[in-house]
Amino acid sequence: MKPSILPLLLTLALPLHAEEKVLNIYNWNEYVGKQALKDFEAETGIKVHYDIFDNVDMLESKVLTGRSGYDVIFPTIAMVGRFIPAKALQPIDPQRLGGFANLDPQVLGEMAAADPGNRYAVPYTWGTTGLAMNRQEVEKRIPDAPLDSLDLLFKPEYASRLKDCGIAIVDAPQEVISIALHYLGRPPYSQDSADLEAAGDLLAALKPNLRYIGFGTQTSDLANGNLCLALTFNGDASMARFQAEEAGKPYEIVYRIPREGTLMWVDTMAVPADAPHPEAARAFIEFMLRPESMAELSNGMFFANANQAATPLLDEAVSGDPNIYPPQEVRAKLFGEELIAPKLLRERTRLWARFRGM
Repeated sequence: MKPSILPLLLTLALPLHAEEKVLNIYNWNEYVGKQALKDFEAETGIKVHYDIFDNVDMLESKVLTGRSGYDVIFPTIAMVGRFIPAKALQPIDPQRLGGFANLDPQVLGEMAAADPGNRYAVPYTWGTTGLAMNRQEVEKRIPDAPLDSLDLLFKPEYASRLKDCGIAIVDAPQEVISIALHYLGRPPYSQDSADLEAAGDLLAALKPNLRYIGFGTQTSDLANGNLCLALTFNGDASMARFQAEEAGKPYEIVYRIPREGTLMWVDTMAVPADAPHPEAARAFIEFMLRPESMAELSNGMFFANANQAATPLLDEAVSGDPNIYPPQEVRAKLFGEELIAPKLLRERTRLWARFRGM
C-alpha cells in the first residue's frame, strides 16, 4: 500500500468506530436541571436531545418494543425489574461511575429486589405518594380533619364533604392499588383475590367523590384552587405550594405523608440495550452523580435525591422539610416498589380498568 493513501483510509474508517456526540434522553418534563444540561453540553461537546413522556406506559412501551433511539431513560424500580429479564437494558458497571459511592445505601437497598447488585440502574430521585391539600378549604369543611391520614380520602364521611371543592388521584394504577391494600392492612402486593376485591371495593366507594383520575394536572389545579385534595407525589405538591405562594393565593397548599404509611418510589437512570450512544449515556449518568447536578434538581423540583453528597448543597426549605426528607421513624413505615408477576399485574390492571370505567 502506498504511504500517501494510508492517512486517507484511516480518516474514512474513523467515523465507523467513533461515537456521534449526541445524547437522546427520554424523561418527564423538566426532570433534569437546566443548568446541568447546559454544563454537560459545554463540558463534553455532546448535544442533548430531550424528549418527554406523559405517563410511564409510554416509556415502557417504547423500551420493550425496542429501537427507541434513546440513550438514557428514567424508569421506576418496578419497571427496571421488568426490563432486565426482557434484556431491554445494558448493564452499568458501578465501578466505572465516579460518585456511585455517594448514593444512599437505603435507596440502593430498595432497588436490590428488582436489580440485584445495582448493575442496570442508578437511583436518581425518590419520594412518597401522599396527601396534598388546600388546607383552608379542607378545614372549612372538616374542622377536625385528619390531615395526615388516608381516612381523609378513603372514608366516605370525609371525602363526601370535600367533593364540591375537588378530589383527584394520580393515574398510577399499581401505586394506588398498593396504597389501598396497605391502608386496609393487607400486603401491598398481595396475590390473594379477596385482598384485591377489598381494594376494588375501597376504590369503588371513593369514585363518586372524585373529580378526576389524572396525571400531571394536580399541581396546577391545587395551586389555582381547582382542587382541595389530591393523592399525588410529594414533589408535585411542593410545586403546587410554590406556585400558589408566587401567585399570592390566600390559601396554603400542604403535603402530608400518611401516618398509616405509604409508597416510597424511586426513579432511576438506565441505558436501553440498543442505545445508539452508550458512551455518551454513561458520561451523562456520571455527570448527574455529581452533587451539584442533583442539588439543582432537588432545589428546583422539591424531590429528594439519592446522592448523599448533595445534601449540604440543598436549600434549607428542601433538606429541612420532613415531607421531602422524612425522618427515619417515618421512613420505617414506608413500603417500596416490588416486582409484580405477570398474572397478578393483569388482575390489577383489570381492577383499575373497572374502577376508571365506573
